[in-house]
Amino acid sequence: MNITIITVGKLKEKYLKQGIAEYTKRLGAYAKIDIVELADEKAPEVLSDSEMQQVKNKEGERILSKIFPDHHVIALAIQGKMKSSEELADTLDKLATYGKSKVAFIIGGSLGLSDDVLKRADEKLSFSKMTFPHQLMRLVLVEQVYRAFRINRGEPYHK
Repeated sequence: MNITIITVGKLKEKYLKQGIAEYTKRLGAYAKIDIVELADEKAPEVLSDSEMQQVKNKEGERILSKIFPDHHVIALAIQGKMKSSEELADTLDKLATYGKSKVAFIIGGSLGLSDDVLKRADEKLSFSKMTFPHQLMRLVLVEQVYRAFRINRGEPYHK
């Protein structure tokens, strides 16, 4: 399986980089993983609704340029469906079984995802009703994808 994580914003924190590197290394035994970092749109701290929409649309265009027609797209979004680790594992297993071996997870910038990206998504996944920093979500996502492969292989994992 080929997993692509398309994410807006650069990682700055050393501890996040180390955690992601560790889980990416572990995932290498199960899948090819590629993390695509896109620049976030520079914007002032306080934005009007239309300015926020413009920022999301510009970031959305960058995201969409990295999605291929054969990608099964899973967008991380608060309004998405919440799944257990086992349910995520089942989703990935079914995608592999039915020939959808290229999966793209999308993590938006600090303002979220554009409507166009959400429309392109085959499914929307929520980790919580809470808001998390998008850099931290990258680490959480990589860990959960790793956990999903462990579950699908019947290998032990921490419950």
